[in-house]
Amino acid sequence: MIAMRLIFVGAPGVGKGTQARLLQERHGVPHLASGDLLREAIEAGSRQGREIETKMQSGALVPDAWIQALIFQKIEALGSGRSFSLDGFPRTPEQAKALEEMLRRAGQAPVDLVIDFEMEPEAIIRRLSGRRVCPKCRMVFHLTNLKPYQEGVCDRCGTKLTTRSDDQPGTIQKRLAVYERETKPLLDFYEAAGILRHLPGDLSVSAQYDAMIELLTRERLVGAA
Repeated sequence: MIAMRLIFVGAPGVGKGTQARLLQERHGVPHLASGDLLREAIEAGSRQGREIETKMQSGALVPDAWIQALIFQKIEALGSGRSFSLDGFPRTPEQAKALEEMLRRAGQAPVDLVIDFEMEPEAIIRRLSGRRVCPKCRMVFHLTNLKPYQEGVCDRCGTKLTTRSDDQPGTIQKRLAVYERETKPLLDFYEAAGILRHLPGDLSVSAQYDAMIELLTRERLVGAA
């Protein structure tokens, strides 16, 4: 597999994080998730972490500068010529332009492909309401679509699963409204750049993964089987 620089885009709950993790586990593509980095900051208990927690619980977007600093640090640590997938960043055209400039300054190749996972809002609310996460290793499960082997316990590390504070129905609706208003213009930006592709978000995890690999193969980022 050649080096690839991917961005996974979509409303909360469409499966982009799950697919990014599978791509990391099966193809070695580092998964850089803004949500995970933000939650790590919250767990650290810093002042900024507390401010981040307040914004996430209310459904508001975290300031661009905070997220950019976390993401850019991770990309730079990978070194030039390395693959990565971004999940949850960029969210706006302004962030996308900042990412382009950061990659250029670092002497790294530009983003290869942006994958938009599409799903109806009603289905997203149903999916997120059933999501459970491991607070230790970040593995994600679902009460109907991706059940753990032992109810309420993480398959990977045995930690008790929890519900994310931003997966409450009222907060989900706010998050979707914020996404529609502030993030969807990002699709127009990447459409104009000619690197935007679409995948359905309402498939099973395995079917969605197969569709993603088929797309990456067509784009010559993954070798044909």
